[in-house]
Amino acid sequence: MSKRGRFITLEGGEGVGKSTNVAFVEAWLKERGIEVVRTREPGGTARAEAIRELLLDPSPTEPLSVDAELLLVFAARAQHLAEKILPALERGAWVVCDRFTDATFAYQGGGRGIDAQRIAQLEQFVQRGLAPDVTLLLDMSPEAAKERLEGRLRDLNTQRDRFEQERVEFFMAVRRAYLERAASAPERFALIDAAQPLQDVQVALSRVLEERVAQWR
Repeated sequence: MSKRGRFITLEGGEGVGKSTNVAFVEAWLKERGIEVVRTREPGGTARAEAIRELLLDPSPTEPLSVDAELLLVFAARAQHLAEKILPALERGAWVVCDRFTDATFAYQGGGRGIDAQRIAQLEQFVQRGLAPDVTLLLDMSPEAAKERLEGRLRDLNTQRDRFEQERVEFFMAVRRAYLERAASAPERFALIDAAQPLQDVQVALSRVLEERVAQWR
């Protein structure tokens, strides 16, 4: 029977560089002979990606209630866990995920104002105790992140999704919630200054990975 794989998540608000650094973490691990499954939330499977489209759709024709948003996030997560994350971990692969439940506490909890206890109840129901082995939190001010995001949207010539349309106050609340989560679980979180040049961010990520991999192998 293979040894259970490790579960690594990257978290942070819009524009902090998660996608770029998820790819970096994946490559770093693969260079060391580790089987890696890279994925994202919401999404990761066909059905979960369909739910992601509903969550990100900026169309104003039918506003999405905060409760519906929360339940859709966990519906996508339940499918993601059953179809992708848990099977990968059980066969010994390491999973690198762009956001997980910390994002729900930050966005739906901090940003939308849903009570953390309600989120925790769904977390227990859906995850049954599963949590990341390490969470790499990419942190920077919402104002600086907004500038990066606007530049990326211009480069890609794409419109803002539902969350990217939120005001800076929303992202300030998201950031506070993330930092509170990190402070409450310092053994799991590694806080990375995402305002640094990309090379420095990735040096910091490498240091955390080297330390954790040495502990786990």
